Amino acid sequence: MTRPVVCARRAVVALLAAGLVSGCGSQPARVAAPAVHLVIPPLSTSLVTAQGTWAIAVMGGSAASENNFWQLFVRPAGASRWSLVTPPAVADNGGLVAAGGPGSMLIGFRPSQGLVYSPLAASTDAGRTWSPGLLDAALADVPDGISVSPSGQVLALLTDGAIQTAASAAAAAAGQWSPLTTRDALAASAPGRSCGLLDVNAVSFWLNKTDPVAAGSCERPGVAGVFADNGGIWRAAGPAVPGSWARRQVQVLGLGSTAGGNVALLLAGSELIAAWSTGSGWSTSGVLGGVAGVRAAGFGAGGSAWVLLGGGRAETIGGPGSAWRALPAVPAGTATLAPGAAGSFDALAVAGARLTVWQAGAGAAAWTKAQAITVPIEYGSSS
Repeated sequence: MTRPVVCARRAVVALLAAGLVSGCGSQPARVAAPAVHLVIPPLSTSLVTAQGTWAIAVMGGSAASENNFWQLFVRPAGASRWSLVTPPAVADNGGLVAAGGPGSMLIGFRPSQGLVYSPLAASTDAGRTWSPGLLDAALADVPDGISVSPSGQVLALLTDGAIQTAASAAAAAAGQWSPLTTRDALAASAPGRSCGLLDVNAVSFWLNKTDPVAAGSCERPGVAGVFADNGGIWRAAGPAVPGSWARRQVQVLGLGSTAGGNVALLLAGSELIAAWSTGSGWSTSGVLGGVAGVRAAGFGAGGSAWVLLGGGRAETIGGPGSAWRALPAVPAGTATLAPGAAGSFDALAVAGARLTVWQAGAGAAAWTKAQAITVPIEYGSSS
């Protein structure tokens, strides 16, 4: 079963104390702050690496019956067809998190059932073979919870908002992780206090490709919670948001790397923008309105991004200076999108154990069925 379109990270919190102050005579009562609704970015996504385009989707049956199985697919560079390449022999009911590194793909398994830590798997041959690894902690339930720098340094975001780092993919595979920061420490820092940091839901690397970046949600209206670490000192590094968002709380829904910097998806209520960082600052897109439920999101080549919304709606945007472009209404069951060549897209639709791939070229008015894959799911194997 797919995840809910929008859900809260934790119980709705009142960050400023509510209620009347008793015994204070004429002292006015304090007014409770508005409840903050945090959106969990869905794990269904796609990403583009030198090896090819990868897509993650949940298949099978009910999550309540533990018959939901997350699957990994790849369309190798230069190819037009997808293959199932889910790393074997590890329970994946909790979800998969992926990050592309220099010549490799790193997959993290989220905890589920009796699994309380996150096994890892790495591939250098487009998923034909996998090498095992270990994170002796629980990966966060977000798609951008792992990041790999061009030098091979790895960041991992945990369920409690802490961030761990490994010097290389080999170190990560050997379980050689060390703490970078915690959510509480980041919230207590000067930029965290200024933002009113509520949660962390994405990690990446800054323009120099070596400084870690964390992003999340702020209580303070009109602030984008992006933070860059330089030698253990965190600084505010987010873009300026539209003036119309000055009184609205902003969440970083997604954070990715580009050849020249970073790309982010920012959400405020029912509006969304894309932002791109460069050496001279950030540039932002126009506002995409009417965002009612984010079902999946991801990034492509050249700083492009896409979102799959409720009601079969899908939108994409290229790099800096581009405008949002509506894709045709997606086929029923579409779990994620994947960018292709020359502005084309694939829509990966799920029905039980069957994945159907639909394609639409740039400017197409409809989707064309291109491929079907039946996944050998062993129902009941997780019980």
